[in-house]
Amino acid sequence: MIGERVRRLVPGIAAVLLAASLFSVVTSQVAVAGKDEAAQKYKFQELPIAFPAGYDAVPKATVRVVNPAYEHIKAWVSSVGAGIALNDFTGHGKANSLCIVDTRTNQVVVTYAPTAPAADQFAPFVLNPAPLPIDNTMAPMGCTPGDFNLDGRMDLLVTYWGRVPIMFLAKTGVTTLSNDAYCPEELTPQASPDGKYHGPRWNTNAVAVNDFDGDGKPDIIIGNYFPDSDVLDPTGLYNVSMNNGLSTARNGGGSHVMRWLKATSGDMPTATFVEDHDAIPYEVSTGWTLAISSADLTGRGVPEVYVANDFGHDHLLHNISTPGRIRFTPVIGERTPTTPKSFVLGLDSFKGMGVDFGDINRKGRFDMVVSNITTSWGLEESNFAFMNDATDNAKMLAELDRGVAPFTQKARPMGLAWTGWGWDVKFGDFLNNGNLDVVQTEGFVKGDINRWPWLQELAMTNDNMLSNPGMWPKAGPGDDLAGSQPIAFYAKNSDGVYVNIAEQLGLAVPIPTRGVATADTTGTGTLDFAIARQWGPPAFYANKSPNLGRSLDLRLYRPATQTAGTAAGAPTSLGVPAYGATVMVKLPDGTCQITQVDGGGGHGGKRSFEVHVGLGGVSGPVDVEIQWRDLNGTLRKSSQKLTAGTHTQVLTDTAQEVENR
Repeated sequence: MIGERVRRLVPGIAAVLLAASLFSVVTSQVAVAGKDEAAQKYKFQELPIAFPAGYDAVPKATVRVVNPAYEHIKAWVSSVGAGIALNDFTGHGKANSLCIVDTRTNQVVVTYAPTAPAADQFAPFVLNPAPLPIDNTMAPMGCTPGDFNLDGRMDLLVTYWGRVPIMFLAKTGVTTLSNDAYCPEELTPQASPDGKYHGPRWNTNAVAVNDFDGDGKPDIIIGNYFPDSDVLDPTGLYNVSMNNGLSTARNGGGSHVMRWLKATSGDMPTATFVEDHDAIPYEVSTGWTLAISSADLTGRGVPEVYVANDFGHDHLLHNISTPGRIRFTPVIGERTPTTPKSFVLGLDSFKGMGVDFGDINRKGRFDMVVSNITTSWGLEESNFAFMNDATDNAKMLAELDRGVAPFTQKARPMGLAWTGWGWDVKFGDFLNNGNLDVVQTEGFVKGDINRWPWLQELAMTNDNMLSNPGMWPKAGPGDDLAGSQPIAFYAKNSDGVYVNIAEQLGLAVPIPTRGVATADTTGTGTLDFAIARQWGPPAFYANKSPNLGRSLDLRLYRPATQTAGTAAGAPTSLGVPAYGATVMVKLPDGTCQITQVDGGGGHGGKRSFEVHVGLGGVSGPVDVEIQWRDLNGTLRKSSQKLTAGTHTQVLTDTAQEVENR
């Protein structure tokens, strides 16, 4: 009798506990203190970005032309594509060049950062892929700088909706940057007997570049959103679809793993990649992918990969590759009685939009931050802060080998759980005090009519109906979903909890954003950042923070393997970025921080290649361990004592310091 009475009370008790937890969630978002105090340490100045002559007169769109099946949700389909990257395009040693994907014009603009000195400035220009076929059923979605043919010159990989990516390979004989300085080449060769495009209709929204098989060469993972179809063709076939579920969809474009094979240099340079079709198991390779990032979690010199999927589980992929053969296997976090299912890595039902790796607690191991949709009274999921629970590399490897991802989700107690409709996310120490700040882009569709009620109705729709675009509620010009959310800038308060100080810093511009790129654009050990806005102009923020600490900045290269002579004044670096190299900095107080040469990852933004570590007030030399694979794929290590400042090193079988440029 007592048992029956208790059983009848359980639903009521559960409802009370749920209401209490929701109240706690909402109140905790507004109860975090210390924003004003934290913000006093930072200062950023927005500087104007130079565009090509006449660019202001180019017509600016606010929505895309889409397949007829998507016409009533064209604002939704038009919600991605703004991208931005910071890197060293001139070869002068400073990451003060920009590559911008502007959704307003469907163009890719190459220009210089506002902080660049006269010697690094050039006439801004638009990348033109001719003679490769481009038409109005295609749109650029991202720009990833890199040296893809290993000749010491910076190339650009541009991804699209409606076609395969195009590599813009730098020519040997150029002396100044312009569109003519690049030779466009398909990432996967396509035949065009009539000058038109006949290849697969990839719809790409994510790129990760790293040495995935440990042979010392850069490989590429492409993450597609829509399945191959005529998404942007107004006269296209009704071959398009939407996701077949809101939390377990597996009918997306998914992943393509491209392994580096060979390359040449010269005025007609080439870079050949081959697809490893079985690199990722099929059951985890067909998501609606919006972001990919990678990092070496085990110290073996090959990186693991995190794939962030909209409408389906995210995946952490354990790297089991060997040189010449890229292979991954998925790993899953372990669930405890107090762990919500969606907080288990690999089992989440949230909308993965961005991901970055960083050592948050200065323990010498990589953690991960993941963006999701976290709008109060709209769709309130949670961002993820997956904290690394492994005690060392050997423990991490043992756990991954048995299929377990040893990470615990701690975004709420860390202050990172709720922001808005999150997208790209990047770590960066903007004060050089040893603490990683977090910059996150936000917002979805900007308009005048609140459509959250319709979206919430969609969330309750039968999954069997979702894949039909006709079943989706209207989302067109004038409709608004999180359209006024500004970027988030997270810094730690005096209690060590992250607080969003974007408003206090004057960064709260109410325009949806997609990509964030960070770089030391001045060569002074100070991180700046740039933002890509969806249907708005990009922004560059110069770091003017007072009382910065010291920093250690490493520019790490492997020797170039392709040489064909260099014209006087050609933009050539000291070598090839040391993709995947990791750096461990140990401080006198016993803390340490691991970071890496990031070849490119996340959603719409790509940081520069330099390794940046804040040292705070440390004035003497610090212990630095560098690990890398040489051009033969051999794993190498170097232990050094380095002082604050910028150090340029060429990595062969040893690490040799050379003069900074």
